[in-house]
Amino acid sequence: MPKLAKMLAPLEVSRLAEEGLYAVGGVAGLHLRIDGGSRAWVLRIKIGEKRRDLGLGAYPGRSLADARKLAQETRDYVREGFDPVADRKAKQSALKAKQATQVTFRQVAEQYLHSKSGEKSDRMTQAWRSSFEMYVYPTIGGVLVQDVDLPQVVKALEPIWITISDTATKLRGRIEAVLSMATVRGYRTGPNPAQWKGNLDQILPQPGKVSVKTKQPALPFRQIFDFLEDLRKVEGTGALALEFAILCASRSGEVRGAKWTEFDIPGAVWTIPGERMKMAKEHRVPLSDAALELLEKLPRDNDLVFPALRGGMISDMTISAVCRRLNARRTADGLAPWTDEKSGVWIVPHGFRSTFRDWCAEQTNYPKEVAEMALAHSIGSAVEAAYRRGDLFEKRRRLMADWAKFCQSPAPEAGKVLSIKGKLACQ
Repeated sequence: MPKLAKMLAPLEVSRLAEEGLYAVGGVAGLHLRIDGGSRAWVLRIKIGEKRRDLGLGAYPGRSLADARKLAQETRDYVREGFDPVADRKAKQSALKAKQATQVTFRQVAEQYLHSKSGEKSDRMTQAWRSSFEMYVYPTIGGVLVQDVDLPQVVKALEPIWITISDTATKLRGRIEAVLSMATVRGYRTGPNPAQWKGNLDQILPQPGKVSVKTKQPALPFRQIFDFLEDLRKVEGTGALALEFAILCASRSGEVRGAKWTEFDIPGAVWTIPGERMKMAKEHRVPLSDAALELLEKLPRDNDLVFPALRGGMISDMTISAVCRRLNARRTADGLAPWTDEKSGVWIVPHGFRSTFRDWCAEQTNYPKEVAEMALAHSIGSAVEAAYRRGDLFEKRRRLMADWAKFCQSPAPEAGKVLSIKGKLACQ
């Protein structure tokens, strides 16, 4: 039986100052170790065939009375055949193993993209990453992958399931692939909440039956000045490309593929070749002063006006992500996101063409065909098209100048009547 040391009182213990190991009595093997400026309780005990020094905490954070109580409990625990050292190691090992599985959906998604990098092109990898950043990460990116469930997957997909069905369908498959990897890696258990058959097909409509005529979410034209003020705070090629698309009322694909050789800067004309147009017909875009000023700020070290960082065209997702990130930032700042007035859905880049068209109809006296030609839409019947050989370019030049002026002017109060170059415009 271990020899019991003299039982020291709390005052005696507090007066110990020299470095060393002091038996304090009360419980066999209980010592106070003084090493430099630190003081800690140590229990010297034999566990099986090994002698151990077990740390019981710092002094005076743990008082003498508490140290004696813990030391006695530890001795009783060892007497019953348990090893506190082995138990502690087992708990630490279990904690580390658990922490290794505590990964977020975003972390697993990045692991997936890294592991599949040899199978996918850089463009495809970027498309996956952009779609996740735009539609998934704001909802479940920071959620532990083991906790991702059906309602969260639906929350990510539902807002775009009808408006951009093709993208949403691809995104569902991508989420399913990431969650499948998480299961194989041991990060989660149970069924895959992104599985379609017998799962999401009971909640979301069949992709093939979703109407393709749904209008793109568009910003109310009276908010365009404030939106552009917000947009100009965003750095990057995507933000510049979106602003240029808005000023020119162009499709994002036309802007993403724009080349310097298509521009006549002195003549303020952008000529888009037919092979890059939806109607397969050459389209001339009159450039407003605001559009020219934006172009003057861009470097000319690439054939493309808005090149990607790694070369080539920026993706459609890059421009779309600008709207998504703007709204995510506004939401985080407690501000209302930029949404379609009627549907309440977050705006998308293509919707700005509707914004422009609404402004033309409600705020100007320009003929319908001028606005439609500005959007590169077909005009009237085949007979009318055959007789209308011009492109109303000079009228469109005035229209685009007025649009740029409107974009750069704070919206007046409702009911106020403005004059735009001699034309009345009711706000």
